Amino acid sequence: MSSVLYDAQGPRAKQRNILYTVVFVLCAAAVVWWVYDSLAEKHQLDWIKWKPFFTSSQPWETYIWPGLQNTLQAAFFALIIALPLGALFGVGRLSDHRWVRVPAGVVVEFFRAIPVLILMIIANAVYSEYTNISADDRPLYAVVTGLVLYNASVLAEIVRAGIHTLPKGQGEAAKALGMRKGQTMVFVLLPQAVTAMLPAIVSQLVVIVKDTALGGGVLTFPELLSSVRPMSANYGANTIACFTIVALIYIVVNFALTSFASWLERWLRRNKKNKGTAPGGAPETIGTPSLVVDDGRAV
Repeated sequence: MSSVLYDAQGPRAKQRNILYTVVFVLCAAAVVWWVYDSLAEKHQLDWIKWKPFFTSSQPWETYIWPGLQNTLQAAFFALIIALPLGALFGVGRLSDHRWVRVPAGVVVEFFRAIPVLILMIIANAVYSEYTNISADDRPLYAVVTGLVLYNASVLAEIVRAGIHTLPKGQGEAAKALGMRKGQTMVFVLLPQAVTAMLPAIVSQLVVIVKDTALGGGVLTFPELLSSVRPMSANYGANTIACFTIVALIYIVVNFALTSFASWLERWLRRNKKNKGTAPGGAPETIGTPSLVVDDGRAV
């Protein structure tokens, strides 16, 4: 028996797979035990090191919550600035005018090639040398600037790829209706590409949240990860416990973002399917004209 994707396994192949599975499980269990034993030997699993997070609100109020606020603040500002910039440069790369397409491509490729940490350091130096921003606020400005420059260039490529995934008939139908290219892009292509781009956009948002930690490590930006060092020093060198709690917070935040994006994507797809149909399921024929494409032809 075979499938389009693979041939069915024979008795020997099944025995080998079972053997490989058993060996892998035993190796994984050995690694887990080694890690557990090493941590226990160094007293990193003692209750006294984990107790402050479960019996007192002080570590949360003093270290974790302020760091989380700064992380979310930097990520929020970076996102609301990078999204429109990314859309602008992404559309610019699709322009028919060379004087628009070439500069947009140069900007996108330039900032996408530079590590975000270098962009943060350069931005911090520029703000320090040429602006009157206070030393306390400068790390936030530098982190947001670096995140915006890098992620806007990445989002520009996401927008360009999302528009390229649409059938050519959409643009041809809009042209047949007399719409200019700018109108086609704004009212026809971009709204339809949003659904396809959502997973990639959310993935980039997760990257933005995690990359704020670069500012804490280099620019002394007081974000979530940078709270580990003073928190560990204050509670008896419980570094493993601090890192574990912070890692779990990152997981919860990013899982919430991806869950919301999944719900939003499903809602947009349902809304797109229901739009243009009457309550009884028949196509809508009166009201505002809608763009319908059949085999690449405008109808």
